[in-house]
Amino acid sequence: MHTSSPSRPRPRIWPWLAWALLILVLDQLTKQWILRHYALWDSTPVTSFFNIVRAHNTGAAFSFLAEHGGWQRWLFVGIGVGATVLITWQLRKYPTQKLFCFALASILGGAIGNVIDRLMHGYVVDFLDFYWGSRHFPAFNVADMGITLGAALLILDELLRSRRSKPAAP
Repeated sequence: MHTSSPSRPRPRIWPWLAWALLILVLDQLTKQWILRHYALWDSTPVTSFFNIVRAHNTGAAFSFLAEHGGWQRWLFVGIGVGATVLITWQLRKYPTQKLFCFALASILGGAIGNVIDRLMHGYVVDFLDFYWGSRHFPAFNVADMGITLGAALLILDELLRSRRSKPAAP
């Protein structure tokens, strides 16, 4: 005879997916605004070190592979889709690890945002331009901020995890 025992509710991934969706929506709304109000390379100075600018990036971070004839578009779409599958699997597997899941969800929202751009336009729309004197940091967008935040938090999560797993000093 099998008796069912009361089970605890299983943690859900919905809060993490909601965070990823928020990043995705903010990313797409800001990019659409830029596309409607700026022509390519138009810029508006905001401070002595920051401009809003419309830039198109056919490459990856820091325009890596940007000048390679278009095949990179599909490579980066494939990487984004693969990352989406892997991240979703990790969120389902470890939904109670808050920092880890927050980091992954941040990357997920950003990755999907940039994949949408590549599929719709063939490039990623960038618009945040920080600079010092005449040296400009590569322009970026909300998706890139999500990916960067997530990557930094993954490093922090691993550092904290390794610190917790060390045996106490005698």
